[in-house]
Amino acid sequence: MTICSEPQKAEMPPPPPTFDRGLGLFDSIMIVSGIMIGSGIFIVSAGMSRQIGSAGWLLVAWALTGVLTVSGALTYGELAAMMPQAGGMYIYLREAFSPLWGFLYGWTLWTVIQTGSIAAVAIAFARFAGVLLPSISESHYLIGPIHLASRYAVSLSTAQALAIGVIVLLTLTNSRGLEYGKIIQNTFTVAKIGALVALIVLGLTVGANAGAIHANFDHAWMAQPSVSLAAGVAATTATGLFIAICISQTGSLFSADSWHDITFVAAEVKNPRRNLPLALVIGTSAVILLYLLANVSYLLTLPLPVMQNVADDRVATAVLRVVFPRFGASMMASAIMVSTFGTVNALTLAGARASYAMAKDGLFFRSAERLNAKHVPGWALLLQGGWSVLLVSARTYDPVSGQYGNLYNNLLDYVISAALMFYILTIVGVFRLRKTRPDANRPYRTWGYPVVPALYILGASAILVVLFVYRPTTTWPGLGIVVLGVPVYFLVGLRKSAQTDGVER
Repeated sequence: MTICSEPQKAEMPPPPPTFDRGLGLFDSIMIVSGIMIGSGIFIVSAGMSRQIGSAGWLLVAWALTGVLTVSGALTYGELAAMMPQAGGMYIYLREAFSPLWGFLYGWTLWTVIQTGSIAAVAIAFARFAGVLLPSISESHYLIGPIHLASRYAVSLSTAQALAIGVIVLLTLTNSRGLEYGKIIQNTFTVAKIGALVALIVLGLTVGANAGAIHANFDHAWMAQPSVSLAAGVAATTATGLFIAICISQTGSLFSADSWHDITFVAAEVKNPRRNLPLALVIGTSAVILLYLLANVSYLLTLPLPVMQNVADDRVATAVLRVVFPRFGASMMASAIMVSTFGTVNALTLAGARASYAMAKDGLFFRSAERLNAKHVPGWALLLQGGWSVLLVSARTYDPVSGQYGNLYNNLLDYVISAALMFYILTIVGVFRLRKTRPDANRPYRTWGYPVVPALYILGASAILVVLFVYRPTTTWPGLGIVVLGVPVYFLVGLRKSAQTDGVER
């Protein structure tokens, strides 16, 4: 007798991993705040004070940064709630204008903005570690400079090795799942906010002194710059002061930059249509308030000429030296190490999601579109980390002085204006999408529309024009980096079409 068994059903393959929505409102605010607070607020006010030349107008410059940043956050909230997908600005520019504009932003983000920022902040971590351990230095080589051309080289100093170690550690940690990156981010952001608040309180109380107050505020609006902005231009005239404030924004805006990176991880935010706009506005507003108070504390503690000439522009360190003459430098170095470590983590976590979104559209390495078993874009994280490590290793060389610099510094200088251009274009996209998609679901609409987004566009455009006119050596090359993405886009498109034709055949 033959026993017939039922035919076995073919087992269905398991569904591919998807993003976990593991970021609540507090976690999202910590990403916004943590990514903004790096090392800039502890340093850039020195350079800004040289350009502007007066205490009152220095505070105005920071207030302008605050107005632009919060206006941008209020406007981006509409886009984030409307399109809560991984990718952020890449998605917004693609949907508002065309895939080309989305790609040009993604190209610039991956080649320079995000990876260059990761490299820069990791090196800042290493530099301040060198305050505590002098053996960590950019001139203490494990592998001496190997020249690739007359003006470029690669090397491995102890500072570079530490920076690379930080990048590798945080790349691997974030590859193990969102929970790991979130815990690191929350811990270090709370710590860095605490350190910044402590610095502010000490500067406003113990550090405040009559000499600094008299020097800075008796003639708070009288500009006496120690540097010339350009031939025949100084901050002692109304026009010169306007130019000085615009140029100084490269320092303050960079210190408050990357606040929008939370939109890259929108697919992992709980209730994104509510929490993304709230996180953007709360996070940026809180940090800008802290930045303004930090600058007030600097001006109450240090006379402007001292701030302008402080060693290595470490103005926050100079404040703590007034309060704690013996331990101030070490205390500030420790605080900045905490701050920069958290910033590298946030940049690493967020940036890979933009690469993932590009890969999903066939505009980046295909491996980057895959989520690993931990529900994060593991390959995108590794590609981002690898390029950041290469940027840390690459050096510039000046044959005249014999000095070595860092390639990522040059690249970041070049693309600050390009990044500002993309911010302006994204906010223009809000107006465009209101016309082209009037019936789209908008859980949050820009507060103060159309005045608030128009204010950002006008203010940022004025700064951009001044930078292109008075800082041509750094701004025009940045535009060149963006334009270089155009042929890359069409080459990628041709490859994508060829692959599609092959599948159809």
